[in-house]
Amino acid sequence: MDLSYLAQAIVNGIMMGGVYALIAIGLSLIWGVMEIVNFAHGDFLMVAAFFSYLFWAYLGFDPLISMPFIVVLFFFIGFATQKFVMKRVMGAPTLFTITATFALSLILRYGFFIVFKPDYRVIRNPLLEGSFQLGPISIPTAKIVTLLVAIVTISLLFSFLKYTKKGKAIRATAQDREVATSLGVNVNNIFLLTWGLGIACVAVAGIMLSTFYYVFPLMGATFVLIAFASVALGGFGSVHGAVFGGMLIGIIQQLGGAFASPALKDVFVFIAFILVLMVKPMGFFGKY
Repeated sequence: MDLSYLAQAIVNGIMMGGVYALIAIGLSLIWGVMEIVNFAHGDFLMVAAFFSYLFWAYLGFDPLISMPFIVVLFFFIGFATQKFVMKRVMGAPTLFTITATFALSLILRYGFFIVFKPDYRVIRNPLLEGSFQLGPISIPTAKIVTLLVAIVTISLLFSFLKYTKKGKAIRATAQDREVATSLGVNVNNIFLLTWGLGIACVAVAGIMLSTFYYVFPLMGATFVLIAFASVALGGFGSVHGAVFGGMLIGIIQQLGGAFASPALKDVFVFIAFILVLMVKPMGFFGKY
């Protein structure tokens, strides 16, 4: 086995794992606090990628420049999703919440499909073009910056959850909603904040993906499957587990694509997913 080839696959896996971790952490956060499976999560990623593309195409803003505005916008989109959609089905049977998020997914996906058609779009000549060599390993600039952005975003989220009053309230609500309420936590406000943070995280992933990946209306479907696998491997409700699961899946996917066939890389991901859950049905980490 060529060690440089193996090293290249692992590096590629770590870089893609950062994207998967960003997507999964928002999904896991929403589930951990509200026990809602957000089937529209991947489609929010798609919408964020389109916003990034449109800012570039019509205003000439590189994704790195438009990212702060888009992330803030998506925080409020997540806030509004909880306030005007999900709040209506809170407390309803699980099937109702699943149906609501699935319906939202279809509205976003095929709404953009109708408006923008199934065409693939690419941001040309971004600031993050080119690559550099680290010995025999080639590292695309866009992907390494994406990994760094993912690390910074995840670190900021962890710090927020651990050290701030609102963050501690989110953790308390995730652990026991009734006890949190009895201690004076306004859980309705926490739900709004949680959706805002979850959608903001996936928006960061969508924006960074647009720097090196095709933008098209159906792109969210692929990434949401990977995100669900990441969350399940890490353990539903565990934000730390979501990061671990995303990184692990990124490495497995790239190793499978490098040493078997790129067309089968996702097959290896779900084989590993099934094998792990046979041994640890709750994933590697419990609910935080």
